[in-house]
Amino acid sequence: MIVDAHQHFWDPARADYPWMDAAELAPIRRPFGPADLAPLLKANGIDASIVVQCRSALEETEEFLRIAHATPFVVGVVGWVDLTDAALGDTLDRLRAGPGGDKLVGIRHQVHDEADPDWLLREDVQRGLTALFARDLTYDFLVRTRELPAAIATAQAFPNARFVLDHAAKPPIASGGSAEWADRIKALAACGNVWCKISGLATEAKWNDWDAERLFPFVQHAANCFGEDRLIFGSDWPVCLLAGSYGEIKGALEACLAKLGSSVREKAFGVNAKAAYRLTVA
Repeated sequence: MIVDAHQHFWDPARADYPWMDAAELAPIRRPFGPADLAPLLKANGIDASIVVQCRSALEETEEFLRIAHATPFVVGVVGWVDLTDAALGDTLDRLRAGPGGDKLVGIRHQVHDEADPDWLLREDVQRGLTALFARDLTYDFLVRTRELPAAIATAQAFPNARFVLDHAAKPPIASGGSAEWADRIKALAACGNVWCKISGLATEAKWNDWDAERLFPFVQHAANCFGEDRLIFGSDWPVCLLAGSYGEIKGALEACLAKLGSSVREKAFGVNAKAAYRLTVA
């Protein structure tokens, strides 16, 4: 099964997305739903997808679970909950008992938007993560280079938990890269319980001036660090549309992964996502 492990749905007319206010994001400031994604998946040979959190609202998580319940190709939801809530365990149990609750596979918070680079290490956040892992859920790191030390410490603090690094921690591709990013990615990968999504890279490059060749050094570094069993493909649709079409994004990442070997490509397009998120689909 070929899985797109990172895509989004949203409707700015019905909810507020603070990160979407920037003028350059106007092209994607419109509704995107399952009916928009379905033909793109079919055209690009993708069997299933995982829909990922866009805003810090429990209502969105509940909506995504309802969508997953009604949409066969959505095989997983990475939602949002308040990790600092002392009653988080009850919230998670309620979500899992409701429509689509069996498709709740992970949780994410927009950590790179927090003022504190060590937000992940707060006692109340660590308590919340404990509640997640007690229910066998995966946690997605949405961090940049600045927050990677806290992500490393968190992965080390929960050695039996599963973590997924979104967008390879958003390397500064447009500016030519960063030794600090590269070193910290290597340190995070040394934690054997972290997978890395090869997603969102084109939008970290110059949107109107990128290609697979320019993305490849960053994909290669992630592959060297995480190995073929911990790389995961994600389109980051519809954010990716800022830089290219679904087919262009998928084709570029596929070309990068193929250069690393057929086994790397095959595992990144499904096998590894099933392992990281404990997907139960055939």
